[in-house]
Amino acid sequence: MSSIDWRELYASNRAVIERAGGAPGELPTTSTAAGRAQRALVHPPAGVEHQTAVPLVCMLHGCTQDAASFAAATRMNEAADRHGFVAVYPEQDRGDNPQGCWNWFLPEHQARGVGEPAAIAAIVRELIGTTSHGRIDTRRVFVAGLSAGGAMAAILAAVYPDLFAAVAVHSGLSYRSAASLSTAYAAMARGGEDPIGKGRAAHAAMGHLARPVPTIVVHGSADRTVAPVNAEQVLQQSMTATGLAAPETCDLDIARPTTTVRDKVIDGHAYTRRQWTDRRGGLMHELLTVDGLGHAWSGGTPGGSHTDPRGPDATEAIWRFFAQATADQAGG
Repeated sequence: MSSIDWRELYASNRAVIERAGGAPGELPTTSTAAGRAQRALVHPPAGVEHQTAVPLVCMLHGCTQDAASFAAATRMNEAADRHGFVAVYPEQDRGDNPQGCWNWFLPEHQARGVGEPAAIAAIVRELIGTTSHGRIDTRRVFVAGLSAGGAMAAILAAVYPDLFAAVAVHSGLSYRSAASLSTAYAAMARGGEDPIGKGRAAHAAMGHLARPVPTIVVHGSADRTVAPVNAEQVLQQSMTATGLAAPETCDLDIARPTTTVRDKVIDGHAYTRRQWTDRRGGLMHELLTVDGLGHAWSGGTPGGSHTDPRGPDATEAIWRFFAQATADQAGG
């Protein structure tokens, strides 16, 4: 595939970026799939040579947010510039959900090839298949989300394991933890039912494409919007699906992490980082639990949309996990 100079991309698109309401370096794009037109903002990394194939991180905002506010809150664009990856922010249409939530709790948005998962996947595939945003390394395409976006990220990991190499779920819920608005509220308050069974469902959703999908989960102990029990349920679901996909290497126990580290942000929150590696030593799962963090992006921009700057930097933690997990899998 041919490519263009990233710096030329900035210069040639600055006017359209500003008209679309994006920040410098954010390019508006739209893709259509399964009868849905999906808008997104794209941030190419600064200072990357035009011939370089770079990773891509798909970022899914939470309720009441949009693509631009989520980019600002998480500072993922700055991380993209530091580490050299494309960041893309699909945006929910308020006509599809008045609060801007992804409809993760409805069955018509929980399967491959339909609804919001298909539209989000189409955005990513268009970026991979076009020269307008340079070259994308298809082995390093990731998805991350906050809250409703985290729940949709878990869905995408289950139904598009061939597209997304790893997933990050921040303050979110597991795949198919709800099937209606009422059960969504119940899951948010008390957790979903049978995470091991839901792990089997996630594995079944992968079908012949089933493979281990490395997963990092970030959650606050003081989250009163999405109960902290959901964090372990997301992790248990992922471990179950991974164990079914690769039983010879990924027979992991949530009660027995490979490493556990306790630390504290200066003048901020304490946190616990647990990691699980497979039998080859490759990083497969991480749970970052932040003491005292509510329903907010840990370490986000002060005054940002749903952020708490006192926590460990979730953006850096997520990128570090993505980079290490995929490197470990490639090395294995």
